[in-house]
Amino acid sequence: MRIFTRIDGSIYGAILSRRPSLGLSSTHTLHGTRVHDEYGEVIHDGLLAVTSRNCTMQPKKKYRGFHTTFARHISSTITAPGYRPSSSSYFNSNFPCSRKWNHATAAVDDAALPSHIIRPKQELLELIDSYDDTSVEEHLEFLRDPYLRRYAPADGPRLTVSDKVEDASLQSVDHSQKMNPEQAEMVRELREAVLRKLRRPATVDLDTIFDLYKALPEPRILHLTARLRHQLLAVLGMTERKDSKSMLRYFSVVTDVKDSGFPLTVSEWNTAMSFASRYVGRSTEVEVEAALHIWREMEQVAGIRGSDVTFNILFDVASKAGKFPLAEMMYQEMITRGFSFNRYHHVSLLHFFGLKQDTSGLRAAYKQMVESGEVIDSVVLNCVISGFLASGEESSAERLYEKMKESVRSTKVLPDRNYTMQKNITKVLMMFAKISKKHPDLHPNFQQTALILPTLQTYRLLINYYGPKLGDIAKVAQFLDEMKFFDVPLHGAIFLALFKAFGRHGGAGSDWSAERLYSVWNAFLSALDNKTEGLHISTWMAMAILRAFAKYPSRDQILDIYQALRSRWDLDPADSQFMMDFLNKIMHQHRFRSKSRGIRL
Repeated sequence: MRIFTRIDGSIYGAILSRRPSLGLSSTHTLHGTRVHDEYGEVIHDGLLAVTSRNCTMQPKKKYRGFHTTFARHISSTITAPGYRPSSSSYFNSNFPCSRKWNHATAAVDDAALPSHIIRPKQELLELIDSYDDTSVEEHLEFLRDPYLRRYAPADGPRLTVSDKVEDASLQSVDHSQKMNPEQAEMVRELREAVLRKLRRPATVDLDTIFDLYKALPEPRILHLTARLRHQLLAVLGMTERKDSKSMLRYFSVVTDVKDSGFPLTVSEWNTAMSFASRYVGRSTEVEVEAALHIWREMEQVAGIRGSDVTFNILFDVASKAGKFPLAEMMYQEMITRGFSFNRYHHVSLLHFFGLKQDTSGLRAAYKQMVESGEVIDSVVLNCVISGFLASGEESSAERLYEKMKESVRSTKVLPDRNYTMQKNITKVLMMFAKISKKHPDLHPNFQQTALILPTLQTYRLLINYYGPKLGDIAKVAQFLDEMKFFDVPLHGAIFLALFKAFGRHGGAGSDWSAERLYSVWNAFLSALDNKTEGLHISTWMAMAILRAFAKYPSRDQILDIYQALRSRWDLDPADSQFMMDFLNKIMHQHRFRSKSRGIRL
């Protein structure tokens, strides 16, 4: 088998190949028996029925041979001459950023389009290939009652609780009790750090603020004013990646507030609920129970009525944990309480139908979002692509991806992609949607401010689907090449997906060959040494790398790989013991012998 040389010194050429697509699947869907004529007019309307939607995936085929000239032809058709960046050190570029993400996530960012481009609702609807003549309510009713027996749903419970504003502004400091100068100085330092974090988030670290708070004498909350107390909880909730450390830090302050007898605001309860349900990469029944427990304490003990954000968090965690009946109950409770849908609710509903693998419901939810006046951007379209891929509709996902690529041609300057910018963009888009509902004639002007170009999340979805899941190295090479062409920054999530693909599909005689794996490995080390944005070694990354190299049995090789990782990785004792056990397991499974070489884990 002929092996390609590296193109442009990056991993794009390292894994470029010629491999066709894929398998065949079908998904069940719900639609009405409405018949249209050639002009789109309804000429017959019938009852709802359960049908199946065939996908356009082809069975896997394995090609063991490649040809260099054909590969060059593929590369030339993907990126036209003159538009591909000429730099050969793309993956070695040092993107300036102080963030450190988990590889399971990636940021998604947008910015403004040129003012001469206006996307009306009809053009946004045409981004999706087809729609069934059904509404979101019909799909949810079908999920609740598959046989359509039209039984009466239960009425209630209808909760009525009070929300006293004066409790939230209750003063926590007795001004008649004077603090000594040392304590007053500590409180002043904490106040200054909190205010700097609110005004310039990148200038102060959350660990510094929490250490200043822990330095106060107990009971700590009694030394803070009500304003500073709420500001402290606000900044501790300003974390890009929710993990166990940030969750425990926030709940530590919340516990002090509750033990001191002071109330929490609705937003503080919602932040606590969000931490409890999203501190892990994949939500389970445990996170659902934790979120429900906080909601119960919020309404029944504290007497604070949940907001629309509360139910959006509950709906989201129930959907991600696979508790679809509970998610439907949350959806119905939102309607019962009269909450109006906003951008977050619409995106959560798209994700819900994607997890259910109901693409007809997904299309109906997208159509409802467009017709409600919400601004459509890359975040929404990435959610639709995720639902299509989860349901096996590759052709629909690729068609939507091609539409997103077409929008890049009219964009002169790509946006700055970072977490803070994305949060600000989301707030602006929600404001635009609120205004456009009152003034529909302004919606086209608002829509032109949103970009629908491919982002890092787009390529993460596509590479994870075609790489680790399907093993289609040709598609992966295409997306990597286009990712470079559109100047999407490199991220550890892409390397993680590639190493997972080598671990699942690599081996002797495979298209995912050892030579390509070494090329990706060298690019990973080079980017790591250059401190590339969003790239660091974690236990997930190290496990994926060791599994990939275990496909090619060589004791010295896998030990050298681990030594290279260990020299760049600051491990704590717990992770060190975990990696030692994992390495021994890999060595045992593949019959390696590690006695002759001393490895310091």
